[in-house]
Amino acid sequence: MKLASFVHQGIRSYGIVKADGVVDLGRRLGSSYGDLKSLLAADALHEAQQFIAEKADLSFDALEFLPVIDNPGKILCVGMNYAEKRKEFDQHNPAPTLFIRFADSQTGHQTPVLKPRHSREFDYEGELAVIIGKSGEDISREEALSFVAGYSCYMDGSARDWQHTWFTAGKNWRQTGAFGPWMTTADEIPDPHQLAIRTWLNGRMVQEDNTASMIHKVAELIEYISTFTRLNPGDVIITGSPGGVGKKRTPPLFMHAGDRIEVEIENIGHLSNVIADAPAQSLAAMH
Repeated sequence: MKLASFVHQGIRSYGIVKADGVVDLGRRLGSSYGDLKSLLAADALHEAQQFIAEKADLSFDALEFLPVIDNPGKILCVGMNYAEKRKEFDQHNPAPTLFIRFADSQTGHQTPVLKPRHSREFDYEGELAVIIGKSGEDISREEALSFVAGYSCYMDGSARDWQHTWFTAGKNWRQTGAFGPWMTTADEIPDPHQLAIRTWLNGRMVQEDNTASMIHKVAELIEYISTFTRLNPGDVIITGSPGGVGKKRTPPLFMHAGDRIEVEIENIGHLSNVIADAPAQSLAAMH
């Protein structure tokens, strides 16, 4: 089952993705579960499953996609998790490299990704996102995948010239992380490490690998992260990007307004966004 979050005629909702549109679960289950995160928190995917044979209520053209989970409690990001990427950045630390994103740094499928006005090095990173489905801490890697609700695509936009001593400043500009187009539930992805992952910039493939190349696997990451923070439904772990990023190319390759960036992960989906310049903040907006 594939599940998306969206806005239709100004109303936020979520639904089951079909070939020709979306079955609106907000209309059917919204009084009990107001959004996808609430559905996961109630362990109610089986209730959504009851509507999987219904015809689509809404065409894709009628929707504005939101980030799959638009209000996650935590977004934990893993850096340097593919061998080629570690070579590019000459990274040798054996422990997982972690940093955080804030919820307001995200945007949805087919919505603008904003190039920060103060960056000249806005880079792309295509990644597998893991959506947590139930709460836990000190989770063993043997049990870890049972805590996963599903998987999605992520374009972890990076202002490289703001990654000074650490990554946080480079990763949290508004609408720089694209999350979508939807979540594929974990029952359809028995092994998250057998998935082709590709990124295109303006139709040119710039990253190509397989999630089998991850150094720290999904179960290991959940075990490691849950030792120091409790994971809850709707939390998101972004598992790292393959090699081929723009910063390490000769010459460097960065994103600019008008560019199209796409991330595709096998059996999950194809995320597509156009880059726009972030608007200048008006004085009215500051007061």
